[in-house]
Amino acid sequence: MTDNPMYHAGMRQLQDIRETRALADRLEQVIVRSAFTEEDRAFIQGCSMFFIATADAQGQPDCSYKGGLPGFVRVLDEHTLAIPDYDGNGMYRSWGNVLVNPQVGLLFLDFERPKRLRVNGVATVGEDDPLRSEFPGSVFIVRVNAMRIFPNCPRYLHQMQLVEPSVHAPRPDYTPPVPTWKTFEAFRDALPARDRGAG
Repeated sequence: MTDNPMYHAGMRQLQDIRETRALADRLEQVIVRSAFTEEDRAFIQGCSMFFIATADAQGQPDCSYKGGLPGFVRVLDEHTLAIPDYDGNGMYRSWGNVLVNPQVGLLFLDFERPKRLRVNGVATVGEDDPLRSEFPGSVFIVRVNAMRIFPNCPRYLHQMQLVEPSVHAPRPDYTPPVPTWKTFEAFRDALPARDRGAG
């Protein structure tokens, strides 16, 4: 699956304190995989959001929420995800980290029918990716080569319901409204030229 072991010394230390080493090993044997199943594909492509953990070259972590309409993350094949990068605040903390440290961890969640799926892998960011034309509003396409895919126990997920999708979520034949913060005087002179007429 990968040359990196599932558990490092810190994880083992806590497993030993709690007497869960054997359970952790069994979970790795039974539920961890390196290829997406059809069930994984359906679940991921049905999600309207996920969280992504990245780290910079020094290992400083960052965690971000990414959202869109269901299907905005696409399972391309048994090992690859495609994620569109949409216009944001321009800080590029997640995808900038990927350029210097491509290791990522993704967490997909369903709060209505509690379920969690984790994907750990290696990401790349492409400005000229041919898939950009298939993702309206995308700036870059991020591809994730999955190394480990595994579900997590959903027992602590609170049951919640989606009220409505964000009006800012890109979709075909749609121009999202300008985010309010881009109209604030404090940012106006720092905006890229394409956004200076905002509001």
